[in-house]
Amino acid sequence: MPERPLTIATYAAGASLAAITLVYVFGPTFFLDDEAANSSRSSRKKGVVGLINPANDCFINSVLQAMAVSPGLRVYLIREMHRRRLDGPDLYKDITAALEEQQRRKNTKQTPEWLLLGLQQGLITASLKDVLDALNERPIYKKTISAQAFIRTIETSFRTRINRSQQDAQEFLQIVAERLAEEHYAARRVRRKSRREAAVSKATNLDALAITEPESLPILHANGRRQDSKLIQMSASVEEPTSEADAALEEPDDEADSQPFPLEGKLESEVECSHCHFKPKPSMSSFVTLTLHVPNKSNSATLNACFDGLLKIEQIDDFMCDRCRLEHAIQVISRQLARASNYDDDGQRSSLETDKAKLETALAEDPEKPPKDVKLPDSATAPKRRIARHTRISEFPHVLAIHLSRSVWDAHSSSSKNNAKVSFPETLPLGGLLDRKTYRLLSVVTHKGGHNSGHYETFRRQFLSAPFSTPASMGTGGIYSTRPTPVPSASPSPMISARFSKDMASESSSSATETVPPLSPSTLDSPSSSSASSRSLQIPTLDRRKPPPTSVPLDAIPTLGLPNLPTERHIPEPPKRQPSLSKAAAFTARKRKVYDRWWRISDEKVKECKTSDVLAQQREVYLLFYEMVDGANA
Repeated sequence: MPERPLTIATYAAGASLAAITLVYVFGPTFFLDDEAANSSRSSRKKGVVGLINPANDCFINSVLQAMAVSPGLRVYLIREMHRRRLDGPDLYKDITAALEEQQRRKNTKQTPEWLLLGLQQGLITASLKDVLDALNERPIYKKTISAQAFIRTIETSFRTRINRSQQDAQEFLQIVAERLAEEHYAARRVRRKSRREAAVSKATNLDALAITEPESLPILHANGRRQDSKLIQMSASVEEPTSEADAALEEPDDEADSQPFPLEGKLESEVECSHCHFKPKPSMSSFVTLTLHVPNKSNSATLNACFDGLLKIEQIDDFMCDRCRLEHAIQVISRQLARASNYDDDGQRSSLETDKAKLETALAEDPEKPPKDVKLPDSATAPKRRIARHTRISEFPHVLAIHLSRSVWDAHSSSSKNNAKVSFPETLPLGGLLDRKTYRLLSVVTHKGGHNSGHYETFRRQFLSAPFSTPASMGTGGIYSTRPTPVPSASPSPMISARFSKDMASESSSSATETVPPLSPSTLDSPSSSSASSRSLQIPTLDRRKPPPTSVPLDAIPTLGLPNLPTERHIPEPPKRQPSLSKAAAFTARKRKVYDRWWRISDEKVKECKTSDVLAQQREVYLLFYEMVDGANA
C-alpha cells in the first residue's frame, strides 16, 4: 500500500515537469510569433518607404513621393531607360546633332557642350527612375532611404549647389520636369540622326551594288524571286544621299519615340480685335506644371474657379492690332499721296503708290507679315484697341501636375500667403464635349506655415498599377501562346447533364435494345438525323495511347456504372449557379475599401488615411497630381 501513493506522486511530478518543459520550450516561440503578427499588422499601415530629411529637404521629399505613385510616369521612365540600354551608351555621347541644330537655328545663346552631353545621356532620367523604384518597394518593416544620390545628380547635371534653406516645392518640380522633357527630346534627336545615317548608308550600299554588278546578271532576292539588275539600279539609285536623309527625318518616329512626354501639355492662346474682329494665328506654349492662381476675394474657392481664371475670356485694353496698324499706315500714305499731287512730284508719288500697293497686298494676305521694305508709321501714333484673349488646353498631358499659387503681393512689394480654402475633386473632367478627358487624383502635396517658411507633406494613394499585358508569346508557344490550335474540332463538345428523371429512366429501360446516335450539333438540331443508319454513342477513352472507340452499344453502358440513356434528343442542362448577392456586395465593398486608402507621408513618418481626409486638406493644398484615365474620352 505505501508504494501506491509514491507512484502517484512520481506521476504528478513527471507531469508537472513536462508541463514546465512545454511552457519553457514553446512559450517564447508563441509569444514571439504573436508579437511578430502584431508588428506585421502595425507595419501594414507603414508599408511604404519614407525619405530622410537631414537638412530642410521636405520640399524634395514631398515631390518625389508624389511622383512615385504615377503609373504613367514610371512606365515612361522604364521604357526610356530600356531603350537607352538597347542602343548602348556610345550612341548618346555624340553631340554633333545638337551642335548642328544650334547652328541651323542660329541661337543667340549657345548651350555648352557639357550640358548637351548630360541631356543626351539622360542623367536626371536615370537617377529619378532609381529613386522612384526604391520608393515603390513594399517593405515588411519600417524603412527609410535617402534622396542624396538624386540631389547629387541634379547638382552635377547643372554644376551648381542646392541651397538647403527653405525652398519652394513647385520650383523644384518645375526644374526636374523641364529637365526630363529636355532629356526626352535630346534622346529623340540622337535616335533620329542615327536612323538618318542608317538610311544614307543603306542607300549608298544599294547604289554601289547596282553600279558594280553587270546589267544582264539577274539578282536573286531573299524571297526567292528573280529580278533584273536594271530595276534594282533604278529603285536604289539616288542623286544625293541627303535626300534619303531628309526623308528619314520627315518620317514619323518609331513606336518608342512617338510616345509623348507624360508631363507635357500645350496651351493655345487666341486673341480677337474688338474693332476689326481680326484673329491672329494662335500662339502655342508648352507646360509641364499648370499654375492656377487662387482667388483672393473670398475665403473659399473651388478648383473649377481656379481653372476659370486661366481659361476664361480676358479683355485687354491698349493693344496694337496688326490689321488696324496696316489700315492706319494705308490711310497715312493716302494723305501723303494727296499732298504729293498738289506739288506734282512724280517720283515721290510713284514711291508712295508702290508702298500702298504692298501694304494692301499684305493686308489681304497676311496682316501679321508687313512688307519689310516699307516703313510703317511710328507705333506711338498707331491706334490702340481692346482685344479679347481666350486660352485653352490644346494637348492634354497624361500626368497633370497642378500648382495652386497662393502668393499675394501688395502695393509695397511685400508678399504673403493666401490661406483661402480650395476644394478639389477626386475625379476631374476637362475639355469640351468632343474631347472630354477624365483625370483621377493620385497624390497631393500640402504646405503648412507662412509664405517664407513651413513644412511640406504628401498624401499618396495606395495604388498598385496593373501588370503589363503580353499579347505575344515571343515564339515560345505553350499554354500561354496566342496561336490557335493546329487541328481544331469540327464542332464544340456537347454538355451532357448527369441528372435523369424517373420518367426518362423508365423510357430508357423500354428502349434498351436501341442505340443512340452521336451527340453533335446536326443530331441535336435536325429531326431527320435520328433515322441515321449508324446509331452509336461516343465514349472518350482515358488511355491516350489507344485510339478512342468509334461506337459503343448500349448493352455495355450498364457495365460502366452509367444509367440507361434515353433516346430523347433534348437533354436538360444543369442550372447555372448565380453568385449570391452577399458575396458580390462584399467584393464591391472590399474593392472600394482598398482604393480608399492613402498614405500620409511626412519625410520618414508614415500614417494611413482615407480619401475624405485628403479632400479635407483644402486650406493647405499646394500641388495636385492627376493622371488621365484610360479610355476616358467622352
